[in-house]
Amino acid sequence: MTASDNPNLRPSKEQIIYANLLLMGMVAGLVIMFITYIVYLTGLLPPQVGMDAISANWGKGIHEYLELTHSPNGWGWIPLLGKGDFLNFIGFALLGLMTIVCYVVLVRGYLRKKDWIFAVISVLEIAVLALAASGILGSGGH
Repeated sequence: MTASDNPNLRPSKEQIIYANLLLMGMVAGLVIMFITYIVYLTGLLPPQVGMDAISANWGKGIHEYLELTHSPNGWGWIPLLGKGDFLNFIGFALLGLMTIVCYVVLVRGYLRKKDWIFAVISVLEIAVLALAASGILGSGGH
């Protein structure tokens, strides 16, 4: 008996959608990071922190580096999207957001199936990920 013969071993419709969304988001994130890196390398947009400042402060601790280069922490990069070195954060943010987007798909599927336990677990997972990403708790370099 193979996995395709047993319906209990097949992925659900929601799991397939989750995997496809995650794949598309990963590809989109990598393409965005590649394009924005090219923008940075070519100098089409000026950087917030010049190469000389990066080299001069390479060995510093993160807090000292941020202070010396006038770089933001947390979500402070959003107003700097016009700078070549912060533009690539869009791709990173998309990659991080994809898990939350995929969980929303799972919640919808679990609610349709009336699978309340997995729906609640998925909603809680979304809440935890959103809270962690918000920087409210002040952890993870925020």
